[in-house]
Amino acid sequence: MSDSVLVVEQRDSILHLRLNRPQKRNALSAELRGLLLDAVESAVEDESITVIVLSAAGPHFCAGFDLAELAASENPDALFADAARYHQVIHECPKPIIAAIQGSAVAGGFDLALMADLRVAADDAVFGQPQVRHGIPTSFDLVADVVGDALARDLCLTGRLLSAAEAAAAGLVHRLVESGQVESQAFALADEVASNAGAAATKAQILARQANRFID
Repeated sequence: MSDSVLVVEQRDSILHLRLNRPQKRNALSAELRGLLLDAVESAVEDESITVIVLSAAGPHFCAGFDLAELAASENPDALFADAARYHQVIHECPKPIIAAIQGSAVAGGFDLALMADLRVAADDAVFGQPQVRHGIPTSFDLVADVVGDALARDLCLTGRLLSAAEAAAAGLVHRLVESGQVESQAFALADEVASNAGAAATKAQILARQANRFID
């Protein structure tokens, strides 16, 4: 296994980004966020890449920002200096992103999954914003944008976890598969998207609609 906290591989026109901190439930350290940001920015400029698959090593997708790193830091603010740009670059990526999710996708990990265009999830996956129970703000707008206002209020005010079945029923999960099949099914979906000549133009429409929602 690679020593890098982010494994980057390209297969034909599909770029595969795999979070690689399984011992930390793939928590988003400053290093990992920086590598993700750089990889997505590079993909935007690379004409050979048409689709990005985002997955994770180990049994969990992502536990959110690395709170242990934050607690140990003498300058916590510096660890989050790039957070806004990290979110913007991924959320506004002009290449379609497909997330392959297993286990927990919570807090910032849920946000990362939400920023993808399509989500393939294992039947044991769970989603949520449990950080609200500890006084950490949720990403209500991002959640509401995907699942609607009512369910977003439920998740962001209570901190409860959403099962994979409930997530699929709410339209959050686009393909629900057996555990162990997530990555292969995400690549199958990526191949389907990559084969469509109009996918890039459609992603541009998605981003335009997304931007217009935040204009008064």
